[in-house]
Amino acid sequence: MRRFLGLVAVLLVPHALWAQKGESKPITPTAIVVKGPDAGQRAPDFALQWATRDTIGPVDAPFRLADNLGKVVVLAFYPRDFTRGCTAQFQAFTAQRDSLFGPDVVVVGISADSLSTHQRFARSLDMPFLLLSDPDQKVSDRYGSAASGGLNRRTVYVIRPDGKVAYRNMDFVPVDPKAYQLLKRAVAEAAR
Repeated sequence: MRRFLGLVAVLLVPHALWAQKGESKPITPTAIVVKGPDAGQRAPDFALQWATRDTIGPVDAPFRLADNLGKVVVLAFYPRDFTRGCTAQFQAFTAQRDSLFGPDVVVVGISADSLSTHQRFARSLDMPFLLLSDPDQKVSDRYGSAASGGLNRRTVYVIRPDGKVAYRNMDFVPVDPKAYQLLKRAVAEAAR
């Protein structure tokens, strides 16, 4: 019954908005086109400035995906530092680092936040990962992770050592244990 009521609410909201605005016809829902590389496709190369809990990387030495060929790389696009969901996600990544990723996996977080904000966020969680700054969301857009308002959608990619996408989750839910189980399995399979 609750699902039915939820569906009715979803269908009535556009109608209510249409009636409020006095328009002659209802607002037409639009589909969101998900782009970005799919499993088996080559991951687009990029270079972004980075920060850790201890330092901000030199301008002339950005993180480059191509420099990490030969390793499994996890790209975690996320909306914003210090938000509840992002904090939960990176606390889990940090706490489960060894069981989720292992010592040879490169894990990076990517958002539009500044390098100084990234450094404070990484320090607050004692996070061992690089956080990359993508202020104009060019990389996020190439990976289908850019959302409106300068924020990213929460997406996760696992890149194989050959540079191809092994796994992508275009709606990573940081409070769902199953999301971490799927990620762990994808990392293990990519390392084979």
